[in-house]
Amino acid sequence: MTVDAALAYLHFLSIILTGGFLVAEMVVCRPGMGPEQVRLLPRLDLLFFGAALAALATGLGRLAVGVKGLDFYLPNPAFHAKMALYLVIAGLSIRPTLRFIAWRRRLDQAGDLPPPAEVAGVRRLVHVELALLALMPLLAVLMARGIGR
Repeated sequence: MTVDAALAYLHFLSIILTGGFLVAEMVVCRPGMGPEQVRLLPRLDLLFFGAALAALATGLGRLAVGVKGLDFYLPNPAFHAKMALYLVIAGLSIRPTLRFIAWRRRLDQAGDLPPPAEVAGVRRLVHVELALLALMPLLAVLMARGIGR
């Protein structure tokens, strides 16, 4: 029971951190940002990635050794929807990650800041990621309650 409680706590904490780092990216990534913000974005993105991986690892830990176990979660369509949503968000996050790295490189090599239109496009993707992330708790509640089984 203590392992399950610890995994649950770490899972919730990592989900909160995932959302927090994604919000930070959204706030920092805006047209007209300066060199400090361009350099900050890849670091924030790395923290977002780490928190998202921690959420996945602790969630899978709960699946494997948690109180409810595999038999409870695997047949549940909400579980599959939650995993699919995680993959969609992960896929959407690739472009912002690549742009953040490219912007920092361009700044370091040539002193150029990213074009405002490109920043706006990447910021829209971060907005979409955040909106989709907001659906995760709904799917978690449905899954935990066994709704859809």
